[in-house]
Amino acid sequence: MRWLSFETGGRASFGYLTANGSGVVDVGTRTGLPDLKSAIATGLVARGATEGDEADVALADIGYLPTVTNPDKILCVGLNYKSHQEETGRGGEGVPTIFVRFAAAQIGHEQPMIRPKESKTLDYEGEIAMIIGRAGRRISRADALSHVIGFGIYNDGSVREWQRQTSQFTPGKNFAGTGGFGPWMMTVDEIGNLDDLEITTRLNGEVMQNARAALLVHGFAELIEYCSTFIELAPGDVIVTGTPGGVGAARKPPVFMDEGDVIEVEVSPIGTLRNRVIVG
Repeated sequence: MRWLSFETGGRASFGYLTANGSGVVDVGTRTGLPDLKSAIATGLVARGATEGDEADVALADIGYLPTVTNPDKILCVGLNYKSHQEETGRGGEGVPTIFVRFAAAQIGHEQPMIRPKESKTLDYEGEIAMIIGRAGRRISRADALSHVIGFGIYNDGSVREWQRQTSQFTPGKNFAGTGGFGPWMMTVDEIGNLDDLEITTRLNGEVMQNARAALLVHGFAELIEYCSTFIELAPGDVIVTGTPGGVGAARKPPVFMDEGDVIEVEVSPIGTLRNRVIVG
């Protein structure tokens, strides 16, 4: 199933796509639950399509919100593909590089990605997002994937100039309107072999990044084991698993995004996250 957060008629809600993909079952309105995170926490998402397949609203009539609008934690993994380590000259310490994003910096599918007026170095980072379905602390690698409810698509838009001001790069990863998350989450049961998840990032139609999840330096289960060692993972938490080589900052000459650019991140078989860049 594909679960999403959206707005319609001036209100926010959540639900899932109908089987033909043309409509949305408005689970928020039907159940009274406030958001997708709550639906994950109560086990409603894990139980599946309990609300039937009759659409409440056409997909074309919704505005997309970040897939999980209010995660307790967004844990991002840096330097998690060998190709990205090689182009940056960093990584390889043997443990994951973890930094955090804030929910307030997120945007949904088809919402504008904002190149801040303070810098012209907005870069793309197409990534696979892993959404936690079951809480846990000190989760073993063998049990890790049983804590995952689904996978989504993330664009970890990075303001490189601010990221590199110090060794702590939180500011460059948290400018408002830079964290693309959408259009939806696909539940684990529909994905198949997780190693076959494939990222393709396109800037104005040109392929800039491409990789399969099998190339992750630290795989999905290892990331859950590592992160849950220092903090309890909660339903709705998001682990953004890293970007492959091909980022704009590493190109010669560098390629950064600006007003009017269209950035797309496709993760097969989940879908495509698309955002147009504005300056603000």
